[in-house]
Amino acid sequence: MTATRILAIRHGETTWNVDTRIQGQLDIDLNDTGRWQAQRVGHALAQEPIAAVYSSDLKRAFETARAIAESPARLALNSTASALNVTAHTGLRERHFGHLQAQTWTQIETGWPEDAKLWRSRDPHWAPEGGESLIALRARIAQCVDELASQHVGEQIVLVAHGGVMDVLYRLATNQDTQTPRTWHLGNAAINRLLWTPQGLSLVGWGDVSHFDESATGPRDETTA
Repeated sequence: MTATRILAIRHGETTWNVDTRIQGQLDIDLNDTGRWQAQRVGHALAQEPIAAVYSSDLKRAFETARAIAESPARLALNSTASALNVTAHTGLRERHFGHLQAQTWTQIETGWPEDAKLWRSRDPHWAPEGGESLIALRARIAQCVDELASQHVGEQIVLVAHGGVMDVLYRLATNQDTQTPRTWHLGNAAINRLLWTPQGLSLVGWGDVSHFDESATGPRDETTA
């Protein structure tokens, strides 16, 4: 079968995740917990055959990707191996939240109640002022994954991105509509496994966090909607 295996990883935790502040395409660093999560997922994937690592160019994703590509555990398993390169791709960026970026959930509910209602209802055509609709996000992610995966048929690649991107990947792999209420988890630094063929994505495994003890009750940013 003509297929590419994909390890899809959400970035590690940031302070804005904890604060329930919309990050969107603003460039936010990992916090200490996020850096630890990135190291743990790098260790967990040390024995995986990986042909390439692709990442959103935003720092929280790129730093997570580097922890995977440069994992000391991977290098220790093969003394002749060198660290993998990380290739940045803007197509893997988080959804652009326009005028709502940098706002907390509470600020959005109070200051922009109509926008909050449309966001929470997952209106596929609504876009924050200056931002992206769910329809546009889905099209961008589908095109990006097709572009990258088609270059690695018969191999396994890593895609490091964001909660909104992970949500789209799950929906594409399970043929779920953009407006379908979410019942799946989008954990920071969770390991998600997909299979790509020219016909589309299929789901292999989702939300593996066995590489660290996750005490969080759920995603704490724009991915909640």
